[in-house]
Amino acid sequence: MITTQPQPGEFVDYQMNYIKQVGDAPVQQVILELKDKGYEFYTSIPEEKGAYAYAPGKWNVKEVLGHIIDTERIFGYRLLAFIRGEKQGLPGFEQDDYVALSDANARTIKDLAEEMKAVRTANYFIVRNLTEEQGAIKGTSAGNPISVRTILYIMAGHELHHMQILKERYL
Repeated sequence: MITTQPQPGEFVDYQMNYIKQVGDAPVQQVILELKDKGYEFYTSIPEEKGAYAYAPGKWNVKEVLGHIIDTERIFGYRLLAFIRGEKQGLPGFEQDDYVALSDANARTIKDLAEEMKAVRTANYFIVRNLTEEQGAIKGTSAGNPISVRTILYIMAGHELHHMQILKERYL
């Protein structure tokens, strides 16, 4: 079980927002709980809200969901790579480019929610057994150092962050 929060040098400044979202809760438990809480929240969003964006140039609801899925999948790969000893730096990703090519708008909210639940479930099978020692493993992503425990906090915190934005600005 990972009980230590990410330490300075294990993340870049902007990631602190995601880390703070988790707070003092056990991060592995938060990830597990979000599998169902996220699904329940996303499927409660009316389909007619799917194309809604709160301002010009902002993603709509379906695009936000697609972004959450892409990010979960990417951080899941980073997690796997680092705990398996990957020494090469992993690339970053341009979120706006990914969203533009996601085809999220051609899908239903329920379908997107089901994909997120499936990706989170797959990641949880890795996450649930990680030890404190594995949490301290570091790798390089987008040219920056990052620890396995930071990845867990980002996975949970990123979803919590976007759920809050959906609640406050979209619904």
